[in-house]
This record gives sequence, C-alpha cells and structure tokens, in this order.
Amino acid sequence: MNIPAAEPYAITMWDFSWLERRWPGAGYEDWDEALSQLVDRGYNAVRIDAYPHLIAANPDREWELFPNWDTQSWGAQSNVRVRPLPALTEFLKRARHHGVRVSLSSWFREDVANTRVHYDTPERFSDMWITTLRHIEQEGLLDTLLFVDLCNEYPLRVWAPWLYTERLAQNVFRARRGDLADAVPPEASRTEAWVAEWMNGTIDRVRAAYPNLKYTYSFSSELATWRDQDVSSLDLLETHIWLANNEFTDYYDKVGYRFEKFSPAGYDNVVQRGREEYYRGQEQYDASLFRMIDNVADWSRATGKPLAITECWSLVDYKDWPGLEWDWILDINARAVEYALGTGRFVGLATSNFCGPQFVGMWREVDWHRRLTTAIKSASIDEDLRGA
Repeated sequence: MNIPAAEPYAITMWDFSWLERRWPGAGYEDWDEALSQLVDRGYNAVRIDAYPHLIAANPDREWELFPNWDTQSWGAQSNVRVRPLPALTEFLKRARHHGVRVSLSSWFREDVANTRVHYDTPERFSDMWITTLRHIEQEGLLDTLLFVDLCNEYPLRVWAPWLYTERLAQNVFRARRGDLADAVPPEASRTEAWVAEWMNGTIDRVRAAYPNLKYTYSFSSELATWRDQDVSSLDLLETHIWLANNEFTDYYDKVGYRFEKFSPAGYDNVVQRGREEYYRGQEQYDASLFRMIDNVADWSRATGKPLAITECWSLVDYKDWPGLEWDWILDINARAVEYALGTGRFVGLATSNFCGPQFVGMWREVDWHRRLTTAIKSASIDEDLRGA
C-alpha cells in the first residue's frame, strides 16, 4: 500500500453491493456513474467483496446467492445471480480509469451449495485467495489494489463460517438425536492460539505468492483486548468502530436493536428510541466512541502498524426509512472523523459505512462528503507510518 506523501486515503465500503445491487435504481447498475459520483465527493479508494471462494471454485460460472438479510440496504434482499470474476476485473478497470484504488475483502456470501464452507483448512483458504489474485494479475490489474483483507470482521461466524466447519461437524456428531441446539460452536476469539495461527499462517502463505501486496484481516470485535492478540503478520489494522456497538457502550441494548436479519422489529425500536437515547446520553456515548478510537490508536503505536477503517462511526445499521433522519448520523460521523484524524495513525479513513448511492439520505449530502474527504486527504500521518 503506497501512501501518497503523508496523507491518508479517503476510502469507503461498497461490500458486495457493487455486484449484487445492479437492478435499475439500485445504485451500482452503472459503475462509471457510481465511481464518478464517488470521486466527485472526494473519495479515492473503495473496499469491495472479491468473492474469492466462488472465483476459486469456478471462475466462469454464474452463481445464485441467497440474501444475507432483507432488512438492510447492503446487497440484494432476495436471491440474485452473479458472475464474480468478469465483473471484478471490469470493476477494477473502471476504478483505475477514475483514479480510485480498490481494497479487496470478502463477506463470503452464501450460494445455494454453500461453497464457502469447503475452504476449511488454512491451505485451501490460502490457495483460494492466491487463485483470485492470479486472475487479477493476468489482467494486469494488481497495481489497482490498495490492500487485501482476507476476511471481513474475523473471526465472526456470520462472515467466517469456514472457520467453524470442523467444530460444527464434531458437535453435530456428538449431539443427541434431534437435539442440535448446542451444536453451533461459540464465537471464536483471536486470543485463541488456533484462531491466531489460522490468521497469521494464511497471510504468510498468500504473501509468499504475492509479496508486494499489503494484507490484513479486518476486525470489529475484541478491540479492547488487543494486548492479548498476535497480529504480527498483518501489514495494517483494519478496525471497525461504532458508537452504537463497541466494548465501552450498551447503546443497542437500551434501544432494543439486535441485528435482526429478516424482521423489522429492530428498526422499529431504532425509529422509536434510537435518536432519543443518543441525545439522552450524548456525552457518555461520544466518550465511548472517542475512547475506542484512542484504544485502537494505542494498538497502532504499540505494534507500529497503520490503521485503516472502512466501517464506522455512529450506528452499525441504518437506511432510508420512515422515521429515520440522517442529520444526527452525519453529525456523529463528522466529529468522529475529526477526532480520528487527530491521532495521526490512520492511513485510510471512511466517513461512514453508509457511503454508497443506495443510501440516498447520506449520498446526496455532497458538501458534507467533500468537507470530510478534504480533511482526510489533507491530514498528516505520524512519521513512523509514512509510506507504510
């Protein structure tokens, strides 16, 4: 990852939406238009899902994907058919044309055959990413890549199901007939040796094949226990931080939001109590957010690794919806960006995880985006990170 002079990238997350939201009016049906609008708002980098498990399994196939949810505006809300490899190479070409660097990640989207669970050893997982990068290399597009995040928010079950395949099978085998309630393994921790070994070992293998790229696993959990985690193989720390959902706050518990995937109940509670609860405890909630930013900045200083963030700052989930206003979200995010820039540790900074054309209420605030991206790209980075 080449940092220009000493300024951070203004980056956003287009996750799997860049490919799955291509029906008329979904926001990404015309990549040139979406990228042009992104650049007009001041951004120069984007993080997307590369679908490495599908590309490695069959680069020429059309895949049918299940929806991850119908409550959110990321991705499709019903089954969708995609051909990841030709789409990925074309998107990278369009991004290069617009001067936008691309970070690859994966949310390991579920297809009808659940192909993702077959990459259940470090060797298979590494080969999957190497195969994907080889396709990109063959198209002469490696220079468009900013960094490679081998898994979104590792090691959460929802995004890393392959990590739990063996343990799930063992638990099912041991379970009493008809009693599978306890078969699902608990969430793994990066403080566990086997979880850290998977992370560090897979990065080492992929790096051996493509040593000139920068690698990481992104994190949204266990950020406060970083002293107990081995991140020696990572080139950067890609941490996801929100006021509503960090280890120093109980905001979502008080609001009654539980990340419902196929029920409006959580959003109903956000409509009724989300804004009111924030302003009731604004000082406390802001402090928890700034404390978490300070926490990961300390992690960066202790390890000498730069920070990047593409998912942040206020609520984890939000959308254009009756009763949901954007003004308080914009305000929280703006103050968080300004605070984070003051640490000098971020080499890539997002303004929100709602920074995409499908979030009309945020996307239309062009001046807001320009003000923050100007601040990001003119901020200084600590001397030890320049050129990281």
